Amino acid sequence: MPSSRKDRKDQELTRAAVLAWLDRRLNYERVMPSSPTGTFGLARMRRLLAALGSPQERFAVVHVAGTKGKGSTVAMIAAILDAAGHRVGRYMSPHVHALEERVCVGGVPISSADLVTAFARVMPAVETMDRRAARRGARGPTWFEVMTAVAMVHFARKQVAIAVLETGLGGRLDATNVSHPLLSVVASISLDHMALLGPTIGRIAAEKAGIIKRGCPVISGATDPAARRVIVATAARRRAPLLQLGRDFHAVHRGPSSRDGLAGGLLELSPPCGGKGEPPQLYAVGMAGRHQAANAALAAVAAWKLDTLGFAVPPRAIARGLGAVRLPARIERVAGRPLVVLDAAHNAASMESLVETLAATLDSLRPRVLVFAASGDKQIERMLAAVRGRFDHVVLTRYVTNPRAATVERLREACARAGLSADHVAATPAEAFRLAKKLATPRGMVCVAGSFFLVSEIRQGPV
Repeated sequence: MPSSRKDRKDQELTRAAVLAWLDRRLNYERVMPSSPTGTFGLARMRRLLAALGSPQERFAVVHVAGTKGKGSTVAMIAAILDAAGHRVGRYMSPHVHALEERVCVGGVPISSADLVTAFARVMPAVETMDRRAARRGARGPTWFEVMTAVAMVHFARKQVAIAVLETGLGGRLDATNVSHPLLSVVASISLDHMALLGPTIGRIAAEKAGIIKRGCPVISGATDPAARRVIVATAARRRAPLLQLGRDFHAVHRGPSSRDGLAGGLLELSPPCGGKGEPPQLYAVGMAGRHQAANAALAAVAAWKLDTLGFAVPPRAIARGLGAVRLPARIERVAGRPLVVLDAAHNAASMESLVETLAATLDSLRPRVLVFAASGDKQIERMLAAVRGRFDHVVLTRYVTNPRAATVERLREACARAGLSADHVAATPAEAFRLAKKLATPRGMVCVAGSFFLVSEIRQGPV
């Protein structure tokens, strides 16, 4: 019987085999294209999902884009919906430890067995597309497109009621932008990936605003005036009702719940969701940093809006969800003597937020050591300038798992231009971390920042 043949084929696949197959595909997380021309588009993704029976149409979607904070916002929205009793899918990138982290149902990463099952569905369709593309001299689905299809298949198979999807890059041409969302959310926008998304905040905002669909409500956390103008114009053009941070609702960070700033804080949200004229609502936020107040506000307002759209979210679920969320590599304290903080800050704006959050700690501990590596396409000088004067030592290194890593020579030059003394270099992140702990002594602190890939290597190794 055909079903028994399929079962045998699934059993022959292993996690190692499907990951090896996946890693043979073009992966823009590892090799960024030199030009956006002909690189991105939605046609392949639409054809792939159609071949799989359009799984993305079997559940509601909240779609989240942005430069900074979109991952935290996705996690918060999903946690609130979980707390409200809904069956929720969550799709995020990149992962810190294992691929399974990207695809969660009910906050639980996909199991290895379910990952293999989903790949068994997706692989034949991809290989058929590969053969057809080869005859035209074209390219089949990319790594991220395949992974997105795997997530959609898994969510449909697990019968989620709603999925919260994070864009991978940009928005307008991102593989996640093939669904018809119930709600769109645009988080903070700053300069990043300029070679692909555009050289200005306005151009980048136009790419992020590409997730806004006709008639679909949108919530925006963009505060830069140029970004706001683009989002307002796009929402108006597509007749999408818009709620905007700083205009329709306001977020105030009421301070961390610990003196060192490394625990969560309080969000003061006004007006409270659905309650114009009422006093501001206070929410405990589990994630550290002033910037998380804006992300939490977006999540709370998104939850309120979803409640009006048929997904019941009682106020207590908002409080539970915001207080419960934790993500690895987001101002994460992992050791105490010396204090070790890991953060995936990977552009200038996120480095500034990191320094702001750590201000009290940086003022109280000595020696202070930064372990830094970054991708070569980033604004490395601006990232390093954001931490000038805050660390006693900088240890430069290069992560080994991703070829996009900037060379140590490039990092040295960036330090000089940013006014920092690059006094230490290590061949690998593991060596850099060991050196940093020695320099910090038990009395000081070590901060690891600059890239998800750097934090991932250190978190999986010497921490």
